[in-house]
Amino acid sequence: MYKIGTLNKISPVGLARLTDDYTVVEDIAEANGIILRSYDMHEMELSDNLLAVGRAGAGVNNIPLDKCAEQGIVVFNAPGANANAVKELCLTGMLLAARNVPAGLAWASTLTGTEGVGKAVEKGKGQFAGTEIKGKTLGVIGLGAIGVLVANAAETLGMKVIGYDPFLSVKAAHSLSNTIDIVDALKDLYPQCDYISIHVPVMDDTKGMIDAEAIAQMKDGVVFLNFARDKLVNDTDMLAALESGKVKKYVTDFPNDAVIGKEGVIATPHLGASSAEAEDNCAVMAADEIMDYLENGNIVNSVNMPACTLGPKKGTRIAVISKADAGALEKVAAIADGDVINKTRGDYAYTLAETSGDVDAAALEGEGIIRVRILK
Repeated sequence: MYKIGTLNKISPVGLARLTDDYTVVEDIAEANGIILRSYDMHEMELSDNLLAVGRAGAGVNNIPLDKCAEQGIVVFNAPGANANAVKELCLTGMLLAARNVPAGLAWASTLTGTEGVGKAVEKGKGQFAGTEIKGKTLGVIGLGAIGVLVANAAETLGMKVIGYDPFLSVKAAHSLSNTIDIVDALKDLYPQCDYISIHVPVMDDTKGMIDAEAIAQMKDGVVFLNFARDKLVNDTDMLAALESGKVKKYVTDFPNDAVIGKEGVIATPHLGASSAEAEDNCAVMAADEIMDYLENGNIVNSVNMPACTLGPKKGTRIAVISKADAGALEKVAAIADGDVINKTRGDYAYTLAETSGDVDAAALEGEGIIRVRILK
């Protein structure tokens, strides 16, 4: 019986994927797998029982990936499961900014209880006149699962779309409309766009990438949309650009102390993946990934270990997490009499093999071998 712990409220639809071989436990120290959303695990003590962590979402900044890898804990995420929800909110944000809806809503709410509301509306509505997005140009930075959906949807709405992604995957390229322009450098995107939306992960080379230098290259009066992560934008530089009028509106799903309540900022409370459908999809994917790993040793959509799968388990399966230079492949190949696969990712390797005989896990231990599992 495998034990699963949860660190956030997880969709019942996702938990219902767990078979009779699983039980949900309250004591996280007992759990073989953890499913979570945004709970911060960085200060947690990781139990020796823990084999896998499934993030019911895409971002994994709340999970100590290196610490998990060192202890042989595979971390999964759910790429694309919430993409449509984020796409729809991003389009909503663009329309809110274009039509000056937040200011209009705030003003209209002050008319409650006023006699002659209709006359007041007709008299005052002109101050909130906006623009249409049809015919405008949208720049999309990052053409992953979300960026592609945003780009395609915006084009359908009559916008010209320019995309940028130096790591565009074959899958994304096939999904992207073939009439969308792709540029090789951001300097070619910035000056052309009325709207810019960013959809990249937070990494060392993307933190604060939207700074004064980047903003200076943008069109005057640009609307910038951030439904990825707040750390991608230098708040000080963005606020200065709003004050000068260089940026007309900053639409963000990540309000923080620096930007909340500031003129020109439209902030939503991290609603990107907060739809019933997205929560269900993410939880289902996380549960399926953890079960496949615990039962079959297969790794799909891990963020700290290499992808490695042999499909459904046929007999006994050997699964070894090791340092890349530990020689695990040779040790496993000497024992296994079926298919053997070995993949590496950075400093770590994962070896998966089929065998028909009994296996002594101790025979596979050694320097650089982090975790050995024999699955029957």
